[in-house]
Amino acid sequence: MRDFFIRSFELIVGLLVIIMSIVVLVAGLGAMVGAGQAMGGPGGFFAGLAILVIGGLYVLFIGGAMYLGLGIYQNTRRTAEAMERLAAARD
Repeated sequence: MRDFFIRSFELIVGLLVIIMSIVVLVAGLGAMVGAGQAMGGPGGFFAGLAILVIGGLYVLFIGGAMYLGLGIYQNTRRTAEAMERLAAARD
């Protein structure tokens, strides 16, 4: 049951990273073509470029943090299994 939740979380993390990347891309391109100006906000090429760069860094940071957490879990599990095999071999 525990493995089900971990695998599900890995799937959710992957989907979230993909969705966040698509949202950043659409928002950046939308700002570049002037969609922000229609709603009274700033727009233009440099605003869209800023959204793409800052949004991309955000996706990298958040996605990396989530994958780092999953990696720590997997390394801890493998270490515990190795310690159990070592302890069983000594007995």
